[in-house]
Amino acid sequence: MNFNNKVILITGASTGIGRELAIQLSKKNVKLALVARRENLLQDLTNENVISVKCDVSKKNEVVSAYQQIIEKFGKIDVAILNAGYSVRMKVEEYNSEYAEKIFGANVFGIIYWVEQLIPDMMKRKEGMIVGVSSLADSKGYSKSGFYSASKAAATTYLEGLRSELRKYNVQVLTVRPGFVKTPMTDKNEFYMPLMMSTEKAAQIIINGIEKEKRMIQFPWQLVFATRLIPLIPNRLYELLENQTMKKYE
Repeated sequence: MNFNNKVILITGASTGIGRELAIQLSKKNVKLALVARRENLLQDLTNENVISVKCDVSKKNEVVSAYQQIIEKFGKIDVAILNAGYSVRMKVEEYNSEYAEKIFGANVFGIIYWVEQLIPDMMKRKEGMIVGVSSLADSKGYSKSGFYSASKAAATTYLEGLRSELRKYNVQVLTVRPGFVKTPMTDKNEFYMPLMMSTEKAAQIIINGIEKEKRMIQFPWQLVFATRLIPLIPNRLYELLENQTMKKYE
C-alpha cells in the first residue's frame, strides 16, 4: 500500500486512536475525510486536503449523508479506517439493554453501514481497502463488558467473512485488534490494564500494518498470545478467576 494521493476515511476521528491516525496521516501526501459525532473537535485538523463531517455511525441516514459529502469533495474513498467505537462497563445489577444498542450501534452497525456505502464503488473500480477496528476483547466474554466483548467478536467475525467475499474484487479487508490503548474510553476503566500503549504508538503500528497490507493487525504481542490461551481455560476455572477479579475491583 502506497498512501501517496490516497483518499482516506477515518471514523471516530475526534479523539483517541482515530485522532492520532488523522494527525500522523496528515503528514503524508493524502486527502483525509474525518468523521465524528463531535465535529467541533476536528476543526483544528481541517484544511484544503481534509474534510470533517459530523456523523453518528450508528445511524444509517447520517452515514449515507456523510458518504455523499465525502464523494462530492474527493470523488472516491481509497482506504476506509472504520475506527469509531463505544463502550460502557455495567454491573448486572444495573443491566440496561440501551447500552447494548449503543455499543452494537457503534461497534458493529457503524462498520456495516459504512461498508454498505463503500463496496459498490470499490467493487466497480476493483480496488480499495476497508480497515475495521475490533479489539483483543473479542476473545472472551469479560465481566461487566459482555456487550462490548460480544460486539467486538461480531465485528471480527463479520470482517473475516467480508474479506473472503471481496477478494475476487481486489478489495482488501484488514482487521485491527488493539490491546489496551490510553484513550478517553480506557480512562474510565477501574481495573488494571497491562501493557497500556499510547495512542501515538498504536497509530504507528496500525499505519505500518496498512502499508504492509496485513490482514490482521494486532498488538501488543504479549496480549495477543494471552488471548489465544484464555479461550482454552476450562469454563469453571475461568469463571472462578473472573469472580476473583470482580471482587478485587469492587
